[in-house]
Amino acid sequence: MKKSLIILLVVLAVVFILYSMFKNTYNNMVSKSEAVTAQWAQVENVYQRRADLIPNLVSTVKGFAEQEQEVLIGVVEARAKATSMNIDASKLNETNLQAFQQAQDGLSSALSRLMVVVEKYPDLKSNQNFLELQSQLEGTENRITVERQKFNDTTREYNTYVKRFPQTLFAGMFGFEERPYFEADKGAETAPKVEF
Repeated sequence: MKKSLIILLVVLAVVFILYSMFKNTYNNMVSKSEAVTAQWAQVENVYQRRADLIPNLVSTVKGFAEQEQEVLIGVVEARAKATSMNIDASKLNETNLQAFQQAQDGLSSALSRLMVVVEKYPDLKSNQNFLELQSQLEGTENRITVERQKFNDTTREYNTYVKRFPQTLFAGMFGFEERPYFEADKGAETAPKVEF
């Protein structure tokens, strides 16, 4: 009787320890996965802020540069494409992230062309509304960089956690997969040539 009670207590202790380890590991994976999802939402938030500024910027420029319709239309089209790209953070993969980034890069490129057009119009460059919008857009671009870095840091923490042993065993069983990072554009490692 005494021997079977001891065996039962040892078995219960082992089961409790395994349960606790399993529960803590699973809950940590859920927490880290949710942190990646929340950070992705913040990245989308700052991209949306940029998209929201663009119509005001375009209408301000339109008043000064009617003959630059092609550039203005390009910005509006790039904005539409960029804002149509929504990715569910739980389905975030390399392909989705690249498509999202291409749409955002297209918008950045269109905005760069718009800023080149602005250089032709000294009255526009001194317009207070334009200066304020340009300042907000620059600040938003900085926010995008910061939030992308935070997303990569959060993703690195999550990826590291689910790849470690014994978490990797549980991660595979419950569908916790590695998440992709934001990466620099192709050719970004080469410094641009500036000629005067």
